[in-house]
Amino acid sequence: MRIGVPKEIKTRESRVGMTPAGVRELVADGHIVAVEKGAGLAVGLSDAAYEKTGAQIIEGAPALFEYSDLIVKVKEPQLEECHRLRPDQTLFTYLHLAADRAQTDALIESRATAIAYETVTADDGSLPLLTPMSEVAGRMSIQVGARCLEQVGGGSGVLLGGVPGVEPGRVVILGGGVAGSNAAEMALGLGADVTIVDRSLPRLRELSVRFDGRAKLVYSTKEVVANLVAQADLVVGAVLIPGAEAPRLVTREMIRSMRPGSAVVDVAIDQGGCFETSRPTSHDEPTFIVDDVVHYCVTNMPGAVARTSTFALCNATLPYIRRLANEGVEVALVSDEGLAAGLNVWDGAVVHRAVASALSLVPENTARDRVA
Repeated sequence: MRIGVPKEIKTRESRVGMTPAGVRELVADGHIVAVEKGAGLAVGLSDAAYEKTGAQIIEGAPALFEYSDLIVKVKEPQLEECHRLRPDQTLFTYLHLAADRAQTDALIESRATAIAYETVTADDGSLPLLTPMSEVAGRMSIQVGARCLEQVGGGSGVLLGGVPGVEPGRVVILGGGVAGSNAAEMALGLGADVTIVDRSLPRLRELSVRFDGRAKLVYSTKEVVANLVAQADLVVGAVLIPGAEAPRLVTREMIRSMRPGSAVVDVAIDQGGCFETSRPTSHDEPTFIVDDVVHYCVTNMPGAVARTSTFALCNATLPYIRRLANEGVEVALVSDEGLAAGLNVWDGAVVHRAVASALSLVPENTARDRVA
């Protein structure tokens, strides 16, 4: 199989879909890997490093897309990339279609097969290809949130860890999953006062053991969220429904109740965001202010730490890429229900039920049925 790794073109996105180590594995399996010239330079991976492990270097995205059977990316394809896709190609990347009708329509029109990292599942129901970036985004949320609270960032001038004689900042984390628990780890490390809100009692019990009383754990209700948000210096939105649009847990009224100079970080912005006042931003202009509250809503947060993110992501995706290449796309999808759960668009139709529902589309047959 011919596998293509293009250079990412989303604003300030420097990650790359495959490392030289991954190239070596696929070449050893008998496949051809083509990497767009300069695709890995921003994270310290030179064209020479790729060539040394057997990659072909192709100049320009049009030529790379034309050459490849399987396209491996990081972020959702931009519209110009969607228009390069063909019916006989497979795209493997993050898609986040629930919040992006234009991209969905373009993928449908291409009739290419589109498999989303974020909806691939493991045997235990976890999301193995979303997990590494959720870990990064969760940890980053406290890092960027702390900067938002600085007065130069528009914040009230609160130091999350406080100092002796001054109470620490109050951090409220909505969602106790991978991103939320990693955010809590970082916030606790800084010495903040941390509260995690979740609707799963089993998950709250797990977090109770993990954090051993260092974080407050609260069952989520509208009243609880409203009260906690009003008292918080920093609120991190880290709620996820796989494939679906994120629930809007924090209303504009709740935002108005926060102290001026407080901050919110919406880790769920890729899926539409969980604050009513959220709107997507980029690393060029990451924040905006609504009702005197600083909002950070960057849709590709891990792109700011691209080298760490690239290696973390590629460690997780490589086994799936090898399976798609070695078995063929259709056989791999039929034989692996978890991988089939990643299938979002097939032969001009949306086949993932949660994605279709979020976009008010009627889903086609399940992914497994469509490839059987």
